[in-house]
Amino acid sequence: MNSPAGNTPPNSTSDNTLDDRPTGSSTTGNSTTGDSSSAADAADGLMQAIDDQVAHVWMVRTFLKHSDEASEDEELASVHRDLYDFMLALGPALDAQDGDAYVKIAKKKLSKLRRATALFVEIQPEVSGHTNFKMAARSLQLAAARIEQLLQVA
Repeated sequence: MNSPAGNTPPNSTSDNTLDDRPTGSSTTGNSTTGDSSSAADAADGLMQAIDDQVAHVWMVRTFLKHSDEASEDEELASVHRDLYDFMLALGPALDAQDGDAYVKIAKKKLSKLRRATALFVEIQPEVSGHTNFKMAARSLQLAAARIEQLLQVA
């Protein structure tokens, strides 16, 4: 399985092990490095924190895409397509490790993530009452809310 950003899923290195990225946007600034370096470090930390949540979105999207229900329900199929579009847009900036561009694109595409999340939460009970679908809806809500929270501080 390939991620939209390249040949590795979000938050993994080329050898498929989790890497040791920071999970927050806090930095330890050095007064001699200047503000631009601190801002870049903060953007990079924010990118990594958002990407940690994108990994959860990826798993929900994959679950939905491969569900039998997605082939039978156009609204559900649109949810997994919109989630993919959100993640695909972030891929080039992630590959380039360009935190500023990543955050800018994430802000621009956030409405697509919000809409897909809201639609899935709305239709999930009609699609399936199975625990897997309930947990997927909850997981997507939590990840989307955290992404939005992280982008508010940017």
